[in-house]
Amino acid sequence: MKLSDLIKSIPCEGSGDIEIERIEYNSLKSQKGDLFVCLPGARRDGHDYAPRAYENGTRAFLCERRLDLPNDAIQIITKNTRSALAAISAEFYGHPADRLHIIGITGTKGKTTTALLTAAILNGAGKNCAYIGSNGVIINGKRTETVNTTPESLQLHHYFHTMVREGVEYAVIEVSSQALMHHRVDGIPFEVTAFTNLSPDHISPEEHATFEEYRDAKKRLFDLYPSECAVYNADDPASEYMLSSYKGKKLSFAIGSSADFCAAEPEMYRSETSLGIEFNCESNGSAVPVRLMSPGYFSVYNGLMAIAICSHFNVTPHFSASVLARTPVQGRFEIVEGTPGITFIVDYSHNGFSLTSALETLRAYEPKRIICVFGSVGSRTQCRRAELAQAASKGADYSIITSDNPDFETPDNIISEIAFHMMDGAEFECITDRHEAIRKAVSIAREGDIVLFAGKGHETYQLICGQKVPFCERDIIEEACASLALN
Repeated sequence: MKLSDLIKSIPCEGSGDIEIERIEYNSLKSQKGDLFVCLPGARRDGHDYAPRAYENGTRAFLCERRLDLPNDAIQIITKNTRSALAAISAEFYGHPADRLHIIGITGTKGKTTTALLTAAILNGAGKNCAYIGSNGVIINGKRTETVNTTPESLQLHHYFHTMVREGVEYAVIEVSSQALMHHRVDGIPFEVTAFTNLSPDHISPEEHATFEEYRDAKKRLFDLYPSECAVYNADDPASEYMLSSYKGKKLSFAIGSSADFCAAEPEMYRSETSLGIEFNCESNGSAVPVRLMSPGYFSVYNGLMAIAICSHFNVTPHFSASVLARTPVQGRFEIVEGTPGITFIVDYSHNGFSLTSALETLRAYEPKRIICVFGSVGSRTQCRRAELAQAASKGADYSIITSDNPDFETPDNIISEIAFHMMDGAEFECITDRHEAIRKAVSIAREGDIVLFAGKGHETYQLICGQKVPFCERDIIEEACASLALN
């Protein structure tokens, strides 16, 4: 594609008729025929790496300021390269999003589960639906891992292009606050936008400076993207603020109160190795029984939202309920079958709020004990460590503090910091190696116990010194249970 055609939709200075074969923003991957886009970031500024892209053969640059490059470098100057990247990515791939029914879900908790449940219902109804979010990208059942909950706009439009090529008609996307703040979803024609809930999270020097900034970043989904329909949690007080400027159709959901989709009589259930919740979904004067393969009242909200979203696409609550009854969600309160009489759960709860919620949810099932295996990520969000320690101290009967994704930080430092914040009287031990921690938890669990493995969830790796080391918690739990059964 000619550079002049690629940049025709963005406000900019400069021009050029050279052929662009690829768009790139990683200077290590840049090469001859690329347009290198200089993206400013929290830690690094892509403008500083333009000379390296030039050395690799790149001669076209999209930037926010003029760069000190040789005269044969074509420089296109624009006000915001992140916003521009979204526009030129759509142009480069032929605007594939325009040929999809796209659902965007934002909020603090529940995005992943709700998105995956929505995709499962739509696929079950014969509406080929792809997924993009924390659990990666899933197209026609094939999963690809991603770095961010919402990938960069260049990757998003690549995935949309792939979806259209492979016959996908619908796509459900988790839309993070970072994605909204950094223009990753600019120009995407969302048909449905949805709001789960709001609580403090991702507040740090590298993410959002304040809760208000975090909140307002999420609100952009309803202010700047004119979808046909907005689905929202009527029980969350932030909903009114989030949708205060929204002009389209609205669908609400709630538990036991007035809403378009209301959950009545929610009741928990527990079998020998699993647990969940069931309720009646009331809408349009009728009631449909719903059973979910995940525990807790928050699971009701996830199920209700999925039902409400799919109703926009003419899928009945009765059909949605039939799919939900047989749909687990990987890494989100996922039950791992192991030892009869003991419930093993893998969950992504990785901050104080989510771990507190998870432990309170499990306590409601009246286990003999709750054993909690958890850690915290390294190199960022240090404030989470005290929150996690307090949550485990209050909610678990016994904790094993271990590694999560230490990255470039020493695992023992992270573990020691968490241990320092454990409350007086809390019973716990520290085991650095997460494999050993899992095996220890399995070995000490007894009939009637619930063991929560928190933090890793769907992830199939540990991030150590910048490298993703293969690590599947589910497999390790199953192996530990099998080994214990043989002894």
